[in-house]
Amino acid sequence: MSDLRPRSLIDRIGAFGSLLCAVHCALLPLAIALLPSLGVAGWFDGRFELAFVIFATLLGSFSVAWGYRRHRAVRALVLLLPGVLVLWLGLLYPPLHHSLLPHAVVMTLGGTLVGLAHLANLRLNHVHVHDAHCAH
Repeated sequence: MSDLRPRSLIDRIGAFGSLLCAVHCALLPLAIALLPSLGVAGWFDGRFELAFVIFATLLGSFSVAWGYRRHRAVRALVLLLPGVLVLWLGLLYPPLHHSLLPHAVVMTLGGTLVGLAHLANLRLNHVHVHDAHCAH
């Protein structure tokens, strides 16, 4: 039971971060229109997005792998993998990356899937029952 809290915290951070990512991507078209007038356009260049996708990939992979060792269910992984793949596609495929609305839709979808993976992992960790077959 002692490592339930760190697992829970990691998934909660991941789910919250993914929710923020999805909101960011959904509001991206409006933000792109407003940011130059606010003088903060430089904060949201490609490096910010790359850093966020790297962070989401690493945190999601670590969290789901750690959770899988406990609950042995693939539901979170089934959500995480397509989510991460969609995020990377939206970032690295130039025609998609440079199209404002399709990019926002794809990144929102990817962020939502990653967030759902964290929530599924959190739920699976919460309902895990220790029995004679459990190694932890």
